Amino acid sequence: MQDSSVQQARIYTDFSGLNELKAQARTDKKAALAEVARQFESLFLGEMLKSMRKAGDVFSEDNYLNSNESQHYRDMFDNQLSLTLAGQRGGTGLAEALVRQLSRQIPGMSEANGRLSSHKATLADYDRSLPALSEKLPEQVKEVERMAAAEPEMAASVPVKAEAAMLPRSFNSPAEFVRELLPVARRVAAESGIDPRVMIAQAALETGWGKHMIEGEGASPSHNLFGIKADHRWQGESVNIATTEFREGVPMSERASFRAYPDYESSFRDYVSFLESNPRYRDVLASADQPEVFAQKLQDAGYATDPQYGAKIRRIMNGDSLMTSLMTGSMGNAGSPDNPEAEE
Repeated sequence: MQDSSVQQARIYTDFSGLNELKAQARTDKKAALAEVARQFESLFLGEMLKSMRKAGDVFSEDNYLNSNESQHYRDMFDNQLSLTLAGQRGGTGLAEALVRQLSRQIPGMSEANGRLSSHKATLADYDRSLPALSEKLPEQVKEVERMAAAEPEMAASVPVKAEAAMLPRSFNSPAEFVRELLPVARRVAAESGIDPRVMIAQAALETGWGKHMIEGEGASPSHNLFGIKADHRWQGESVNIATTEFREGVPMSERASFRAYPDYESSFRDYVSFLESNPRYRDVLASADQPEVFAQKLQDAGYATDPQYGAKIRRIMNGDSLMTSLMTGSMGNAGSPDNPEAEE
């Protein structure tokens, strides 16, 4: 049964009944549908009357009774007439046809005009009970605990990055060179198996103990410790400089592109990757735990054009007391190098 306030929408200027109709649609959808169908029928009749009036306006020209005021009151009469005709029992039948057609499509309502239990009209209709705990919750808790336990290890890697940022672009002495780069060489050596002494010695030979580092335009650092050139296989940054190459035993000055790295550790790691990715260095890596043999095989494999390359690396490893003392850990008692030529 319709609410009395909804039934008040019988006068076309009354809008309160329409507002009540919106509220009734939440609880009594079928009754609301019947009222909406009646309102639609009244609109249809109003448009029909308007068309009829417009067709008859041609006969009312020059009629002294035809004025703006009379047309205004005529429109008011037509609006009320269409609402009254639609509200009469049966009306034109349009409202009843709409109700029959749309009543089958009312969501949440049964054929007996009752609300289905599964229909949610307001927030109060929704279940507010907490869902059951997932069976995977214990596993997820263990995963969180595992991540929490791994957090200190992740934090420990932060000082390594900070160390890389603090290393100088060039070095003032062999002692500083070894002191700063030996920890980096040891980290890489732990993964590659190459003796850190031979890596430090080779880097010292290539860079003159860090005094003659490869630099790009504007003195931008390359951090290239091993003189690895940038060929077609290299996809990273590079710098182009003048270098000395031995052609048939004769030193010649040439220009070449060399790889550039963000830090020294990247240079160490790329050095290892460079050797591992080239088949000609397979025998070199087989002697990774024998630094003197490693140095000679490195020259035999053609790493550098200098015919004394392997001997120079061995001389730096064995003839420099500073290098030896630092490698054995007595860094605080290190003196001057026995072989000053190794610094050149």
